[in-house]
Amino acid sequence: MKRKQVVIVGAGFGGLAAAKALSGRDVTVTLIDRTNHHLFQPLLYQVATAALAPSDIATATRTLMAGHGNVTTLLDDVTGVDDTTREVLTASGERIPYDYLVLATGCSYSFFGNDEWAEHAPVLKTLADALSIRERLLDAFERAERSVDASEIASLLTFVVVGGGPTGVEMAGAIAELAKTALARDFRNIDSNALRIMLVEAGPTILSAFPDNLPRYAAGALTRLGVEVMLGAPVRSIDADGLQVGDTRIDAATVIWAAGTRANEAAAWLHADAARNGALRVLPDCSVEDKPHVFAIGDVASFIGSDGKPLPGLAPVAKQQGRYVGDLIWFKVQGRRTSAPFQYRNWGSMAVIGRSHAVADFGTIRLRGFVAWLSWSLVHLMLLVDFRSRLTVYVNWAWSWFTRGRGVRLLTRATHPLAAKPASASNLIPEGHK
Repeated sequence: MKRKQVVIVGAGFGGLAAAKALSGRDVTVTLIDRTNHHLFQPLLYQVATAALAPSDIATATRTLMAGHGNVTTLLDDVTGVDDTTREVLTASGERIPYDYLVLATGCSYSFFGNDEWAEHAPVLKTLADALSIRERLLDAFERAERSVDASEIASLLTFVVVGGGPTGVEMAGAIAELAKTALARDFRNIDSNALRIMLVEAGPTILSAFPDNLPRYAAGALTRLGVEVMLGAPVRSIDADGLQVGDTRIDAATVIWAAGTRANEAAAWLHADAARNGALRVLPDCSVEDKPHVFAIGDVASFIGSDGKPLPGLAPVAKQQGRYVGDLIWFKVQGRRTSAPFQYRNWGSMAVIGRSHAVADFGTIRLRGFVAWLSWSLVHLMLLVDFRSRLTVYVNWAWSWFTRGRGVRLLTRATHPLAAKPASASNLIPEGHK
């Protein structure tokens, strides 16, 4: 009897978990991703702020799958799905057949209909994004060091993060530490008092998914780091010279967008029902309605939890769904009953705010400050996929904690110190690809 073909699109947390759940079983698994590496996105902001190198948080997918003999890894970009013939379409022109399909394509940032802002406000989703932001941050200091124009210096030393969720909070805190410690002390002509780091949030509070006392603590910790927190401040426009927040104009050479996400295009591939953010609406077993052989997991899926709300876009959700769907497919292949719905076990939420400060919500247990930071550090170290990454990240964190330094502060392209604008992301060459 011919082996069943399982195709998994996306090698993020969910896709890898599904592939590993099917490893060693009598099915043929094809794992497709547009990059050749698995990225630990929760620490991506530390690459952007020169605390970690790209290789510290990314591992080649083929390396991770090397010991899984029935899993084939393909580097390709999926462009569509023909569910009538049960084939996945790719940019290379291949049509890859499947009996079961797992969509784990993740999400992208949304500019809420203002896509023209993307040219001036980079997002943080990939290693290329992180390296682009790192170049902007470091280049701003180099240009400010040489400039004699007061207004230009003020713009260069103003850094704005839009979005008060965990990514925005962590990014703002990391920029503050980078700017006020590791960088400011190394430049002779920059007055650290001229630095301005801002976190802009349209809602009434940052970290809105956390209990009230934790967002208040986080806002206070950011303020102590020197971050200006602007609440109830919707962005009206973003251009090459800054942004308009409500009635306030802010001149800033560096604006980073962390305000909203939208699921990638899987719903359009299947012509299936989608939630407001573009995520595929799925049934309790993570399958797509009327397509029991197609599953969506992680950020690309809208799964309604026991509280009646969609599950959050967190790595633990994707990993648990991936394991569940992998086991479920194997049960289907064997002809076994598969009635048990997916149930998410909530292990809590965390956000770090600079050096030695964090918040953690574990339901009945809520932590803040240094204890929360230690918990956050341990959890993230253990979530890294290999021992080498854990060791290098631990060493880098220890060095940064004791020295307040940043070890990965290299500009990898030629820049003019008084260039009018930062280079676009297309001019940046990620490390390892030169």
